[in-house]
Amino acid sequence: MSIPNVLSRAALLVASLGAAWSASAQEQVLNLYSARHYQTDEALYADFTKATGIKINRVDADDAGILARLRSEGASSPADVVMLVDAARLWRAEIDGLFQPVKSKLLESRIPAQLRGKDDGAGAQWYGFSTRARVIVYAKGIVQRADVDTYEDLADPKNKGKVCTRSGSHPYNLSLFGSVYEHLGAEKTEAWLGGVVANMARDPKGGDTDQIKAVASGECGVAITNTYYLARLMRSSKPEDRAVVEKVGVVFPNQASWGTHVNIAGAGVAKNARNREAAVKFLEYLAGDSAQTYFANGNNEYPAVPSVKLANPALDAMGAFKADLIPISTVGLNSVRVQQALDRAGYK
Repeated sequence: MSIPNVLSRAALLVASLGAAWSASAQEQVLNLYSARHYQTDEALYADFTKATGIKINRVDADDAGILARLRSEGASSPADVVMLVDAARLWRAEIDGLFQPVKSKLLESRIPAQLRGKDDGAGAQWYGFSTRARVIVYAKGIVQRADVDTYEDLADPKNKGKVCTRSGSHPYNLSLFGSVYEHLGAEKTEAWLGGVVANMARDPKGGDTDQIKAVASGECGVAITNTYYLARLMRSSKPEDRAVVEKVGVVFPNQASWGTHVNIAGAGVAKNARNREAAVKFLEYLAGDSAQTYFANGNNEYPAVPSVKLANPALDAMGAFKADLIPISTVGLNSVRVQQALDRAGYK
């Protein structure tokens, strides 16, 4: 083979390798740490990749596990975006310095101020992308709706022996209690917690779905649940689930006062994100109409963006409600404050 031919082939090989390296370097990825363990979110992630070409590498764990992992990994963490499903957890991650601020006109125009994290001018630490209301369910024919139309009623002696909840220390309840704390103050909140404990039909146990079923079975007269748990039962095709729904009523508490407590699922860009541009694109995608509609239909949550119309038959059936508008970051701070009050009240 002549020298010119060898050189020509070598040049082609180098060019080919260069093109391959360039394509590899241009491949966009996003490392997502997610506490959302909902199977229906798979389509959400797939749609993002289809729309942007950005591949998502996902790590799934519960909120506490993700926060522990981020602290352990420190500056070497590969996480670009962190998704958490509770106000108290988002606040904790913010306080621990696990997020970096994001300044985005799109996010600021679509996500209400009370559903964002701290902003010192450089942008919010995190943004809420879906909400769920913490409502009261009651046994039809046994408990009167008017007797449970506020959170305060859960501690009223008229409901003695009727109340069921999951653990008081569960983040969903801690966030609710953090909201009550903001409205009632420390002393009255502790007295209220003691009243709830005194009214319990049994010790706290199980999840929100268990509370709904306990009301339907007659074990409890009243319980607390997030709306999406009830919506799942309402949309179920199983006869046993439909039977549960027929036996319970739902109340959005405190409509005549501060409004019903809402919790959120939210996300932020990780402090040490290596793919920041892709991370911001993902947050902005979650604020878009298609993703917001998907939250409502896929997991029975309420869109965080007010302009997005709800298209969920179960949530529609529950009706519109007045939501508590105190900042979610305040709820997160207060949830830490009520933990000791829970201990003193004997709330397990």
